[in-house]
Amino acid sequence: MRALGLTVILVATGTVCLAAQQPVLPSVPQELSLADAVDLALHYNPSYRQVANDRSSAAWGVRNAYTQLFLPSLSTSMGFNYRGAGSQTFLTQEFNQGSPTIGSDYGISISWQLSGTTLTQPGLAKAQRRATFANIDGAQVNLRAAVQQQYLAVLQAQAQVEIAQVQVTRNEEFLRLAQARFEVGQATQLDVRQAEVAKGQADVALLQARQAVIVERLRLFQQIGVPAPDDPTVVTLTDSFPVTQPTWSLQDLLRSADEGNPDVAALEAQAAAARSNEKAAKAQWLPSLNFSAGWSGFTQEFTNSQFVVASAQSARDGAISQCDQINADLLNPGVTPYTCPAPLTAEEQQAVIKANNVFPFNFKGQPFSARVSLSLPIFTQFGRESRISDAAQRADDAREQVDARRLQVRTGVSQAYYTLDAAYQTIGIQQSNRVAAGEQLRLATERYRVGSGTFFELLDAQVASQRAEADYINAIYVYHRAIASLEAAVGRPLR
Repeated sequence: MRALGLTVILVATGTVCLAAQQPVLPSVPQELSLADAVDLALHYNPSYRQVANDRSSAAWGVRNAYTQLFLPSLSTSMGFNYRGAGSQTFLTQEFNQGSPTIGSDYGISISWQLSGTTLTQPGLAKAQRRATFANIDGAQVNLRAAVQQQYLAVLQAQAQVEIAQVQVTRNEEFLRLAQARFEVGQATQLDVRQAEVAKGQADVALLQARQAVIVERLRLFQQIGVPAPDDPTVVTLTDSFPVTQPTWSLQDLLRSADEGNPDVAALEAQAAAARSNEKAAKAQWLPSLNFSAGWSGFTQEFTNSQFVVASAQSARDGAISQCDQINADLLNPGVTPYTCPAPLTAEEQQAVIKANNVFPFNFKGQPFSARVSLSLPIFTQFGRESRISDAAQRADDAREQVDARRLQVRTGVSQAYYTLDAAYQTIGIQQSNRVAAGEQLRLATERYRVGSGTFFELLDAQVASQRAEADYINAIYVYHRAIASLEAAVGRPLR
């Protein structure tokens, strides 16, 4: 049933529309358990989603590393060009172009490199992926702890409202009692005014307590990552947390924290990634094998067809003139003259024009080319050594961060453990104080009712009872918060 309700929550139409192309957030359900609040936060909390979004890029980093190692890169290109008619000079030679030209070209190339860097990249990418996933797991545990702490804050504020409501009821009774005794001449007007002031103060305290509940609920919705309803009080928190005697062993908790604390695990994964990066930096001493190959082609077309025909005709005329000259020079008795070409016919002119029409895709292919090279950097102006030193320094820093965080976690576990033990004992003491203060208030009320006590004694007893009730509630939620802090430090639920 709860799963069905959560599904309805997740697909419900949101009450607040965000910017374009962003999902509409769901409305908050009227009954909210801690598990549902955590599930919603994992879907919609912006800070957590920023961390979770790194999962995809980390996975693609591993794919990219293996692709660079085993597969070549492939690229294609295509271009178009135009050159106007005119002359240009190269060194001492001048070249004339009587017609503008248009052209196109293409290229297909593949390349592949095998080096120490590409060999170590898969290991480095996988280490970075593990670090990213560990960060996401840590963010998930920390988000659950934050939602639980805020959930407890709402429940504590609601408990304070109940105390304030009881105080208002008591002060109403005291006011009626003071007015009744004043009417029969057993109390003064001062008692009535004091009772009225106490009643007003209790009303203000109740109003402030209710406002505190609204504020804590708004903070809970913000922590979850969903918009709050117009009236936050319509949402009922369904979970309750019993108070039981702690039975955990400190040594067992410390051992669990060493093995499962998400922050420590994330830093250990980052340290492993830093060590892999150091290995990748040292691999720069290895030689590199490079392979490249390519195919290409081009077109070039004169835009003036008459210029093409005239050029072809000029070439033909030159050939005819040369042939005639040879025949004239070599014409001796017994020698057969050469057969000279005829001027361009109309069909040949059309063929010349057709041969010129190659733009843009009638490419003339160029020969295939390939190259293999082996390189070994000898001296890099200490750049390689500097990069290796930086990588080693980052790896050392990462190891120190793990040790520092482990000590911090052990301190946090021990602090939460002792706080929990003291809070549990405090609950028992505050319970006794609450019972004693309640009995004191009952006796003071009866004494005032029969005229043997003063209204000041009644007010003092009332203040003591209210303080005892508040201290008891605070002790209970200090206990619950200590468990939540202990769970966050250990990295897993304890109840």
